[in-house]
Amino acid sequence: MQTTILAVALGLMAVVALVFCRVFSFVNAETETANTGSRRSKFFWGLLVLGILVTAGSLRQWPHAIATGAGVVQVNATGAQWSWEIDTRKIPVGKKVVFNLHTEDVNHGFGVIDQSGQLLFQTQAMPGYINKVAYVFDEPGQHRVLCMEFCGVGHHDMNDTFDVVAD
Repeated sequence: MQTTILAVALGLMAVVALVFCRVFSFVNAETETANTGSRRSKFFWGLLVLGILVTAGSLRQWPHAIATGAGVVQVNATGAQWSWEIDTRKIPVGKKVVFNLHTEDVNHGFGVIDQSGQLLFQTQAMPGYINKVAYVFDEPGQHRVLCMEFCGVGHHDMNDTFDVVAD
């Protein structure tokens, strides 16, 4: 799906660029010198190529492929006002963990915080959609899950914990 979005975005940028070129070639064609038009054209094409390279380069790693298989731990988490239901409480250290997140009511932000209080990652839990995020925990310990998006009057109580344990 995201690859399609990238292809569509690049295609639409190309269409806009072609329309711009076509309009640009007709504007002030009589009053410009050949040298001015040539410089402007080179500048435009340079910017277009730079824009495509920056877009492709920055989105190349997006979306992150979510691996599945024997070595991947799957954790299902469901948000509901005002709690998390997490199906796995013991997560092995050093293994790729894929969190499958969804919610039954409103959007929630799934934020995982380590023992030192550092936010390790976050993503949205949305109704009607399973959002996935992969992470590898480097150290064992208890981790907190907080809702990172205001979801109602009980938002401040929407937290949970799970343990990362050595195998």
